[in-house]
Amino acid sequence: MERKEDELVDGSTLRSPILPSFGYPEKELSIPEVDEQGQGPPHEALFLVLAYLPLLELLNMSEVCRSLRDAVDKDVLVWLHIIVEKPLNIMFSDELMLKLTSRANGRLRTLALIGCTKITDHGLLQVIQKNPHINKLYLPACTALTPEGIIRAVKTLTEHHQASKSVKINGIYNLTKEHLETLSSYLQMNPAKIEVLKPELCFFHDHRNFSVLRIEESNRPIDVEICPRCNEVRTVFDCPRETCKKKREKATTECRGCYFCIPRCEECGKCIEVEEPGEVVCADVLCSDCWLQLPKCNFCNRPYCSRHANPHLTSPGSTGFICAVCHVNFIGDSPCDSVESQIAG
Repeated sequence: MERKEDELVDGSTLRSPILPSFGYPEKELSIPEVDEQGQGPPHEALFLVLAYLPLLELLNMSEVCRSLRDAVDKDVLVWLHIIVEKPLNIMFSDELMLKLTSRANGRLRTLALIGCTKITDHGLLQVIQKNPHINKLYLPACTALTPEGIIRAVKTLTEHHQASKSVKINGIYNLTKEHLETLSSYLQMNPAKIEVLKPELCFFHDHRNFSVLRIEESNRPIDVEICPRCNEVRTVFDCPRETCKKKREKATTECRGCYFCIPRCEECGKCIEVEEPGEVVCADVLCSDCWLQLPKCNFCNRPYCSRHANPHLTSPGSTGFICAVCHVNFIGDSPCDSVESQIAG
């Protein structure tokens, strides 16, 4: 019987919903027994990596067998840092957030909700109240949250003598200078020793390639500030262009501002000069250096930026590709239809 408890589940269970107990009947999601001809228990090494898995993989792992399901459900360590990214952010709601964060038993340290547009002020505050030890709160592009709701959450943490080390709120609507000042005061309220840190440069291309693990290494307590050009509260970027670096070193006029004030190259983060932009398949902007280096469509001679390079199809016998637009205009079908016909063939 012990071996049967650890048997791998069959294919029907693997196709069950990715969030096991969240809104689905328990009977539908229960892991069935299998015959004794199945595999043995998982290798012990699998249990050691659970704490390092992204959330989606962790939830998938809990559906493999009973041993892994129990390990995921009962091990608090794997739930100390909850990071919600694509594709889970689309369906992530207050209810799901409360159920997931409850697995940390009040010991949650990092809560990163990347573009979770269904999260509300009330739901966030509930999680904060039940997890007073959070010191990293990342909420970029959670557009249902309000500045007042975020301030309440950070204030609640300081009331529990827990000063957040880092708060990320770029993309939250209606932020003002007063909101920023209030948040800054709470972020520096309780630290035993306030360190004087060297200002850290922020480059646009690094910011677009969002990585929670990389941002955890940042010494910036908050990711927004007052843009020196438009005076709005936004993420302000520095420029890696050599001429702009020299201006920065000489403390002269800096090429520094939010993306709305200074358009920047998607690839390298340089400011875009008026005569530079070349045509690109996607809607992003490229400097002339990056435009020349990227592969071009065989038909229209336009590149994709690296962030949008997946949709193109390689052309037989060529090192180039055919972009999605030219596929429709010249070949007569969409890239998806072409891929499906190749697979069927």
